[in-house]
Amino acid sequence: MKRQFLCLSRSAFLPGKLKGAVVAIGNFDGVHRGHQIVLQCALDKARELGRPAIVLTFEPHPRTVFSPNESVSRLTSPDEKAEIFRLMGFEAVIEQAFTWEFAACTAGAFVEDILCGRMKVSSIVIGDNFYFGYKRQGSPDFLQQIGKKIGLSINIVDSVKDRDGQVISSSRIRTLLQHSAIEEASELLGYHHTVSAEVVHGSAFGRILGFPTANMALTSQKNLALGIYAVRFRCPDGKIYDGVASFGHRPTVNETVEPVLETYIFDFSSDLYGKICSVSFFSFLRGEKKFDNLDLLIAQMHRDEAKARAVLEKIRPLSILDRNFTFENKFSSCFSVIYTNYLTLS
Repeated sequence: MKRQFLCLSRSAFLPGKLKGAVVAIGNFDGVHRGHQIVLQCALDKARELGRPAIVLTFEPHPRTVFSPNESVSRLTSPDEKAEIFRLMGFEAVIEQAFTWEFAACTAGAFVEDILCGRMKVSSIVIGDNFYFGYKRQGSPDFLQQIGKKIGLSINIVDSVKDRDGQVISSSRIRTLLQHSAIEEASELLGYHHTVSAEVVHGSAFGRILGFPTANMALTSQKNLALGIYAVRFRCPDGKIYDGVASFGHRPTVNETVEPVLETYIFDFSSDLYGKICSVSFFSFLRGEKKFDNLDLLIAQMHRDEAKARAVLEKIRPLSILDRNFTFENKFSSCFSVIYTNYLTLS
C-alpha cells in the first residue's frame, strides 16, 4: 500500500476533495463484522449523496491515555486498519491525535467545531455503542439531537450479533485468539486475522534445521496463543505465499523472553530483512512444546509442514474483504492517511 500521509495542525482544514464527506467515526480496532456494517452504511450513504466517504478514528487508542499503566492489546495496527478501510472503498482515513487536551473537548464542540467547522462533513455514521467527548457526554441520542438542531444527517447503526445472538466485539475476538480459537475469531472478524511487522535477523537456527524462517518481533501482540499455525505470508510487493508459523519462546533451542513469530515460507528463498511483511492465520495446528532433542523437533516440523499444506489447500475467502485483504491484496495509490492535531498547537 502506498500511503499518502498528510499532517494537519489546529488551523488546518481537510483537502477540498474531502469536503462534505460522509464520515464513519469509531476506534474500529479489528475492523470486525460489526464495524464493517457501520462502515458499509457510510459507504452506501456517500454513494446515495454523491459525496466522498471517509473514516475518523483515534490514535493512540484512548485507553492508553486514560490507563497508561495498562497495555492495550490491539487487534489491528493503524496501518492495518487503514489498509482495510482502503479495500472497503473509503477515500481517506483521518487519524485524530488522542490526547488529554482532545479528551477534554466537549461533545458539542467536537461536533460543531471539528466535524462541521473544520471537516465540513455532510453526514455522520456511528455504532450504537459509540460515545465521545468529555466524560462521554456524546451519546448516540445526543448526536441525534444536535444533528436535528444544526441540520446534520445522523445515522446510528445497531450492534451486530453472531449466530448465537451474542454481540460481536473486539474483546470477544481477543479472548478467542488468546485461547487458540483462530477460526472462530476470523469468522467474527470477517477476514483471517493478520499481523504486520518488520522482518528481523534471528539466530538462523531454523536454516540449520532445514526450515529457514522470516522472524518478526510482535511487541504489541498480546492476543495470540502460543503455538504453531497454518498461515499465509504477504511480501511488500503484494506476492502471497503459504507457510507454517511458530509463535512462541523457542523452548527447545535459544529460548526467548518475549515470544517471536517465525514463519517458514513454502517455496521461497528471497531476502526479506528490514521489510514490513504480513502474516495471516488460518488454523491453529498445535501448542508450543519443548522436545528432548533436535531429531524429534525436526520430525515434528515436517509433520507441521505437511498438515499446514493440507489445510491451506482447502482454504476459501470468508468474504469479499477477506479475498482482497488475505488472498489478493489489490493495490491503489488514491488513498490518503491524514493525521490531525486539531486541538494541539503545532
